[in-house]
Amino acid sequence: MTNPKVCFDLVESPSSFVKVRRHYYLAKQVVVERWQRSRSEQAQENNCGGRLCFLFCALTKCVECSSEASELADIEWDNLGFGLLPTDYMYMMKCSQGGNFSKGELQRFGNIELNPSAGVLNYGQGLFEGLKAYRKEDGNILLFRPEENALRMRQGAERMCMPAPTVDQFVEAVKETVLANKRWVPPPGKGSLYIRPLLMGSGAVLGLAPAPEYTFLIYVSPVGNYFKEGVAPINLIVEHELHRATPGGTGGVKTIGNYAAVLKAQSAAKAKGYSDVLYLDCVHKKYLEEVSSCNIFVVKGNVISTPAIKGTILPGITRKSIIDVARSQGIQKFLDINDSGIKIRKDFLQEPYGSKFSCLIMENVYYLVSTACGCCRANVNNSFGVSCLMFFLMKVEERFVPVDELLDADEVFCTGTAVVVSPVGSITYKGKRVSYGVDGFGAVAQQLYSVLTRLQMGLIDDKMNWTVELS
Repeated sequence: MTNPKVCFDLVESPSSFVKVRRHYYLAKQVVVERWQRSRSEQAQENNCGGRLCFLFCALTKCVECSSEASELADIEWDNLGFGLLPTDYMYMMKCSQGGNFSKGELQRFGNIELNPSAGVLNYGQGLFEGLKAYRKEDGNILLFRPEENALRMRQGAERMCMPAPTVDQFVEAVKETVLANKRWVPPPGKGSLYIRPLLMGSGAVLGLAPAPEYTFLIYVSPVGNYFKEGVAPINLIVEHELHRATPGGTGGVKTIGNYAAVLKAQSAAKAKGYSDVLYLDCVHKKYLEEVSSCNIFVVKGNVISTPAIKGTILPGITRKSIIDVARSQGIQKFLDINDSGIKIRKDFLQEPYGSKFSCLIMENVYYLVSTACGCCRANVNNSFGVSCLMFFLMKVEERFVPVDELLDADEVFCTGTAVVVSPVGSITYKGKRVSYGVDGFGAVAQQLYSVLTRLQMGLIDDKMNWTVELS
């Protein structure tokens, strides 16, 4: 049996033909130490068609040394932006108007053929979705809430008079596409694989009517941060003349036309140095709706507010997840216990979601105690000596949010599949700039971002059952 240390050295040698699959990034020393402890029982050497295959039973899986396409793609993972990097495969299936989608197939990524009179080109009969896949530390891949995207596409398809894949067809197609392109899923902490499902009227039609044929397609691309600021605060400008959507229109579904309509205002804003545009409702011109491609949240006191879903705002899946996390776990703000005069009444709960915070219940109000700062301790009788506390913000409101509430908000942040959670550093409205006084995340956005991304990347237990693991 060849010493695994030698195998790893070969892998790192530029002249070596030996390359390992996704298990390579597992800690070398762990493998070496386990091999040394039990090499006679836990390792064996085989000749596999000219390639070496080392089986480390301590890892319960075969680590094949091969030059197949399962290794990571050769790109600069540390410099991923948000843009298209062509990958290996895409998925496609078709159906006729009034019919049902049948099993599709993978094909090499590339151009597709469309008739000039295709419904999507002439009448805008098209939808798209967006979701992500993340690589875990053990090499497996996680999808985040793909069923929600499938359901949203079906709702949008009904509005746009299109047939849509079933939820199962959608999810299975996503799984196939991701696994076929698994070498493009970034290493842990380096980004994610953005998944773009499309549904379009691909059949030829002249005259306003539903297309006779429809195509469902999925392609993928590895991505980093959406905004050039990364996780630094972004600067928004409120648009009070142009509007993204109207009541009774298609603002609540992910149709392709919604996005072309924001380009004019967005381009003008970026030319002035802003990151993006925040839109108001088109009737009263005073209620917040959403940013060009993400939802908006406003924090004031112990309340997190976000515009209600009323047909003009996209029902974001990240938005929904953030609301669920906030309501189920709670979000914190600093409170000096010495000034509060609140008496400890009940329990001490251990680190919900592995968040590095624990919970106190005082006079029916939930509080967080940092377990990392060292200033908060509990004895066996559940009495506490604390100098800093954080209380749970249990209240999340979905409502009409007047633009004036931005002027004295404590925090503002955006959410979306592409942006995840993005803190807002300033908002300009009618020439008045309001800054939120933070260099990065505010306390609320930071906690939400931490819990959500740790769930997405498999770093904490998924008590919500939101992730789908691909081995």
